[in-house]
Amino acid sequence: MSGPDSTANRAPQKAGSGAILAFVCLGQFMVFTDVSIVNLALPSIQEGLDMTDVSLNYIVTAYATVLGGFLLFGGRLADTFGRRRLIQIGFTLFALASLVSGLAENGPTLIAARGVQGFGAALITPAALAILTNTFAEGPERNKALGVWGSLSGIASIAGVILGGVLADGPGWEWIFWINVPIGLGAALFAVRILPESRAEERSQFDSLGAATLTAGLLLLIFTLGEATHVGWGTFRTIGSLIGVAVLLTGFIVIESLVKSPMMPLRIFRLKTMRVANISAVLVFGTFAALFFFASLFMQNAFGYTPLEAGFAYVPLAVSVAAGAGIASGLVAKFPPRNLVMAGLVLAVVGLLLMWRAPADGTYLVDLLTPFILLGLGCGIVFVTLQIAAFVGVSDEEAGVGAGLINTSQEAGGALGLAIIATIAYSGIDSEMEATGGDPELIMNIQESANHDAFLSGAVLGVIALLVVAFLMPRADAGASHAEDDGKNLNETDLAPAESDT
Repeated sequence: MSGPDSTANRAPQKAGSGAILAFVCLGQFMVFTDVSIVNLALPSIQEGLDMTDVSLNYIVTAYATVLGGFLLFGGRLADTFGRRRLIQIGFTLFALASLVSGLAENGPTLIAARGVQGFGAALITPAALAILTNTFAEGPERNKALGVWGSLSGIASIAGVILGGVLADGPGWEWIFWINVPIGLGAALFAVRILPESRAEERSQFDSLGAATLTAGLLLLIFTLGEATHVGWGTFRTIGSLIGVAVLLTGFIVIESLVKSPMMPLRIFRLKTMRVANISAVLVFGTFAALFFFASLFMQNAFGYTPLEAGFAYVPLAVSVAAGAGIASGLVAKFPPRNLVMAGLVLAVVGLLLMWRAPADGTYLVDLLTPFILLGLGCGIVFVTLQIAAFVGVSDEEAGVGAGLINTSQEAGGALGLAIIATIAYSGIDSEMEATGGDPELIMNIQESANHDAFLSGAVLGVIALLVVAFLMPRADAGASHAEDDGKNLNETDLAPAESDT
């Protein structure tokens, strides 16, 4: 293992822990807002840049693909070269790419700029989360801070949808990107005044081959999952790409087991709570990514909402996410993470089942408000608790790796869940649409059925996540004793099985 985190070598801290928390949460909010902010603005962008339906999809996937693929790489860069430095570089790249996105005069320019945005976000997120975990001691203090951080994943995603609808119907779609420019550049400038610098003390050789192999594997996986919705799961292109993913990820594991200074030490997976939290995150974020995508379509297609109306319809869901996050932050020191995650997933599954039964001719108050509240509460509880569980027993020196891993699980899970659920929902829909002869009522019925299939599939994915948590996540509290046991097991031996796994 590398040496201890260079906490003692940090520059004098110029801001308190509250200011540090606010700063890193700003970065988190901006990153996750831009995951969803384009959704309701896509029709306006398509009209403004004369883009095809196929190319329009890449405005969303370019950002998410690069973000998900480079998160672990960004985490190791932060641990090696300095977390504050990576945050400054990330904010600068993000702001400049946002400027180019708003100025884009054609689709390829916008798609390329969105990819650079995703790379900047991949530098910001793991570095910011590592600084947070190093600023707050493990236990109640860190749990509260991670509660705030974790809640932003859900709140920012919903806020992005709302803000995108407001800006697209107001000053124009360009402003969904330009709004990031002053925020990003200002954050890069003020980071040196607020954030302490930290890195792993021993500057070991950087694992370039491991970084390249893992990043390539994740990029190919996330891209393949997104494309499978359009080209089909049984095509040579999809199957060949998945084989390529398996080869790259297997190669990464072999490399990490052989090199002296691995980018992602495999011993970190001996922490059972952390391991199950990441597996759960893949399933949970797949469920919620599909929810936000299909709920937006359902409200516009079935309920006839404008983008602005659909955006504001999410407000109760956003409020519920905040409430759920507050509940989780207050209870996580008193109850095991397992119990809280299970409770949140039960709420989410019930909400999805209610959405499954919502008719196309229904009303918002009767058919959507209650499931939105349940889904928001479940989302807030689960997001916060998984963020906390993912850092139980992780040492300060590997905080960047832990941060990159949980965020990679979230992004990969979102892409995987959406790809699978979209494939189920849209199976055979093209031929069904052709058979309607343009009849509006028949078209409405097909769209309603597709969205209902999606909500039911999301509920099934949520049940699978519930079973994983119920049977695999440790029953121990998230308190100091459990964290210390987990950390002790990791540090005492790099080769023997950890006691927490038995």
